[in-house]
Amino acid sequence: MTASNLQLDEQGRLHHFLTIEGFNRRILTEILDNAEGFATVGSKQMKKAPLLRGKTIVNLFFETSTRTRTTFELAAKRLSADVVTINIAQSAVANKGESLLDMLHNLEAMHCDMFVVRHGESGAAHFIARHVAPHISVINAGDGRHAHPTQAMLDMFTIRRHKQNFADLKVAIVGDLMHSRVARSEIHALTTLGTGEVRVIAPKTLVPPAVSTLGVHVFHDLREGLRDVDVVIMLRLQRERMEGALIPSEQEYYHLYGLTEEKLAYAKPDAIVMHPGPINRGVEIESAVADGPQSVILEQVSNGIAVRMAVMAMALGRQPGTEREAQA
Repeated sequence: MTASNLQLDEQGRLHHFLTIEGFNRRILTEILDNAEGFATVGSKQMKKAPLLRGKTIVNLFFETSTRTRTTFELAAKRLSADVVTINIAQSAVANKGESLLDMLHNLEAMHCDMFVVRHGESGAAHFIARHVAPHISVINAGDGRHAHPTQAMLDMFTIRRHKQNFADLKVAIVGDLMHSRVARSEIHALTTLGTGEVRVIAPKTLVPPAVSTLGVHVFHDLREGLRDVDVVIMLRLQRERMEGALIPSEQEYYHLYGLTEEKLAYAKPDAIVMHPGPINRGVEIESAVADGPQSVILEQVSNGIAVRMAVMAMALGRQPGTEREAQA
C-alpha cells in the first residue's frame, strides 16, 4: 500500500496525515482552503468552532516540542475536541516495559478518535497508522528525519497568503538538509503545488545524495542561491542528529550560511523569511533578520493552528461548510 493510499479513505478523503509525498495538488489545496476558514478563529472573543465536539484526540509526543505540541493542543481545543496529552516520560511504555502497540490498543479501548504522534524514529507514524483501529486517524507531528507534513502545510499557507501564486515563485531552502524532516516535506509540498523553482542551499556535507532527483536546484554558495528568490526558508542546524563532524564549527557555518541582512539583500526586496523553529540566533540567522520587516516567523506559528485545525477536521470527516460554521 502506498503512502497516499494509506492516508485516504475509500472515498478519497483524508483519513491519516503522515507525509506530503504521494498526495496530489487537490488534497493540498483543500487543506489550505479549509485553513482559511479557521484563520480568524484565534482573534475571536470565543475561540471555538464546534466541528469536533465529542471527539477525543490524544497527543503522543515521544520527542520534546514546544510550538508543534502547543499548536496541536490549541487546534484541537478550538475545534471543541477533548484533548489528552500523554506524558511519555511517565508512561508505562517508558517505565514498566509496556509495548507501543499495547499502549495504543489500551487507548483505543478508551474510545479515542485520533492520535497525534511525534517520534524520533522515521516511519513511526506509518507503523502506528497500520496498526490502529480503522476508525482512528493518525497525524504525523514529525518522525525522525522522514517527514513533518503539517509544518510544511503551515509554511505553504504562509507563503500563499503573502505571494498568492506558487507558479511565479522562486523558493530557497537553506541549511541542514541532511537531517531535516521539514525540508523533505517542504520540497514535496512546493513541487506538488507547482512552485516555479525550488532551490536548496547547504554545504556539500549537509546535502542528501539524491536530493536533486526531487526536482530542486542545488547551490553551495548562499549568495548565489539567494539571488532573486521570493521566499527564504531557513533550517535549524540539527546537532543532535549529526554523526561526526559535518561542519568545521558553528562560527564558520554562520559565516558561510547564516542569513544576515547583507546576504538577504541578494533576494528580492519583498522576499519573506521563514524558519520552522526553534531559532538558533547567530548560528543560522541573525536577530536583525529574524526580527526584521521581512520575517514572517511568528506568522508561521499562528498559521500552524489554522492549518492543524483544518487537517484534524478533514481527517475526522468534519469540514466547515460555511465560514460562519468554522468561526462559530
